[in-house]
Amino acid sequence: MAPATTDMAPLGVWPGTAYPLGATYDGVGTNFSVFSEVAKRVELCLLGQDNRETRIPLDEVDGYVWHAYLPGVGPGQRYGFRVHGPFDPTRGLRCDPSKLLLDPYGKAFEGDFGADAAPYNYGQNTLGHTMTGVVINPFFDWADDRSPKRPYHETVIYETHVKGMTMTHPAVPAELRGTYAGIAHPAIVEHLRGLGITAVELMPVHQFLHDRILLDRGLRNYWGYNSFGYFAPHLEYAASKTPGAAVTEFKAMVKALHAAGIEVILDVVYNHTAEGNEFGPTLSFRGIDNAAYYRLVDDDSQHYMDYTGTGNSLNVRHPHTLQLIMDSLRYWVLEMHVDGFRFDLAATLARELHDVDRLSTFFDLVHQDPVVSQVKLIAEPWDVGEGGYQVGNFPVAWTEWNGKYRDTVRDYWRGQPATLGEFASRLTGSSDLYEATGRRPSASINFVTAHDGFTLADLVSYNDKHNDANGEGNRDGENYNRSWNCGIEGPTDDPEILAVRARQSRNLLATLLLSQGTPMLAHGDELGRTQGGNNNAYCQDSALSWMDWSLMHTNSELLEFTRRAVAVRTAHPVFRRRRFFDGRPATTHDHPDDIAWFTPGGTEMTDADWETGFGRSLTVFLNGDGIREPGPRGERIGDDSFLLCFNAHDGALDFTLPPAEHGAAWSVELDCSTPTGAAADDQRHSASSTMAVPARCLLVLRRTA
Repeated sequence: MAPATTDMAPLGVWPGTAYPLGATYDGVGTNFSVFSEVAKRVELCLLGQDNRETRIPLDEVDGYVWHAYLPGVGPGQRYGFRVHGPFDPTRGLRCDPSKLLLDPYGKAFEGDFGADAAPYNYGQNTLGHTMTGVVINPFFDWADDRSPKRPYHETVIYETHVKGMTMTHPAVPAELRGTYAGIAHPAIVEHLRGLGITAVELMPVHQFLHDRILLDRGLRNYWGYNSFGYFAPHLEYAASKTPGAAVTEFKAMVKALHAAGIEVILDVVYNHTAEGNEFGPTLSFRGIDNAAYYRLVDDDSQHYMDYTGTGNSLNVRHPHTLQLIMDSLRYWVLEMHVDGFRFDLAATLARELHDVDRLSTFFDLVHQDPVVSQVKLIAEPWDVGEGGYQVGNFPVAWTEWNGKYRDTVRDYWRGQPATLGEFASRLTGSSDLYEATGRRPSASINFVTAHDGFTLADLVSYNDKHNDANGEGNRDGENYNRSWNCGIEGPTDDPEILAVRARQSRNLLATLLLSQGTPMLAHGDELGRTQGGNNNAYCQDSALSWMDWSLMHTNSELLEFTRRAVAVRTAHPVFRRRRFFDGRPATTHDHPDDIAWFTPGGTEMTDADWETGFGRSLTVFLNGDGIREPGPRGERIGDDSFLLCFNAHDGALDFTLPPAEHGAAWSVELDCSTPTGAAADDQRHSASSTMAVPARCLLVLRRTA
């Protein structure tokens, strides 16, 4: 181990306080605080020029929290910790004072990780081979920034990536591409506003690590699901590389999006860290208190429980690890002004013993917290462990990525045998999953595509994954994609196949945006973005996974269609109800039900119709006079009534419209058979009349009389 050297001298060392944890600058000096129950001694390491160290023993210990206050130490100061204690992996103890350890509560980091084996080897000094913490200036002029606080039923989410969305936009200056400032650029903000987006869901922006195995293959951890800094915005996404700049730039991004009425939701990864399993690097948690932070295998503490497929799982049974997660969530809400979180592999957080427990301590803490409980909480309701698929089983305050919605809608439009009843349930908010637990339709985060899997363009262009560029022999990624290439695998010039693909894309988008629940679009789907059939682009930090903004011109009709479909949803509350349909008449028995279902022949669906495995078509009546929930000021909500005519057959079908009691006259509001969704004709269609619905087409009609 290198000896301690000094090129700086703090004005003094005061006792400081155990809370808040981390490095906290107050305008005069900085309080440093770190938890370790197993440590025998902890040193704070201040780093000067040429990485020269000043080691300061943290002699004050309260409740296993080691702390000191250093007057005169302020923003820009680089630091880390060295923890002296037992190293006995068989007992889960992995202290190693040769390692310069990152602060679990670090709000900014600087530098990079070396390519050598220092972080992996016991007794090898990592100074100069690891990132360092940076003291930040917490003060920022938020002016009149306010969260838009958009209700779920008015929310349209856009899942995106800070770098991927901004790297090729011609209006974003080169120096801002791939950064928080790039997301805040007016060209990006106006694109979002023009689409009708109300919330961006940013893929991981917590400081993360690029896996060594990927770097050795010339790849990078593009998605970022490899966090270690739960309080720090990722350094690479800052335009300026000055210490702490990422914090200021992130705040400025949030402020700009809020000014445009757009909420910011973070995709957070509290289920595992970048340190991996027992063969991974010692960066922070492992060397500070391995058994407190990680789930270890019962009766074999040298190994890690792995419910995530990444090597380790955070130990949410330990009170300090729970505190870390809750402190992190509150920090991002209170200090960084974010509006919600999407929890990656959230089922892992519910594993107190082995089984997923809906009433686990983590959820109890969230529900009782006056800050975190009031923002948007979205679960990815599964992990890779036994019993990990938990769609529909999260607590009442939570919404969920509805994987059953994705699967059902994909299967319906690609023509798989299934009951229409399943499709109807997903279309109307999945009451079978959420109503019994007191949740509303908005608990269902509806999506057809996301970062993980095919893009929308690839979903209709490939039957199989094509992940060879990932260097894993095409073994990685999902094998069962519920996709359909429309006749030819991959790119083609065949105009008939291209027409079917374009129509299928519009059908999927329209179904998503007109379903009850909270819709989520994946970035670039509105432009026809492709990844060449790669359904696992986690390591592709390249044009393969970045948005191609030239598609705004070549696929301008798809963009216009998406805007039109979002606008229909936004303008009409019948598509975004706060409560589930109940099938009762609107006011009296003389009025039709709030929802009704018809065969293409115009008769109401029977039990036999619902159970027909080969059924591919139906009409849904949505009664604009049947919305029972009041508006925000207690007012009655009224809307137009609509017919949604679904035809997933490979040929055109004649649809008979419902009888006059449901509406005397109808006009086409959205036509998925046309490139922009505009009506193919301006004719009015009368009750009980017959109209042709093209093959593989969703037709939306609005009542005009």
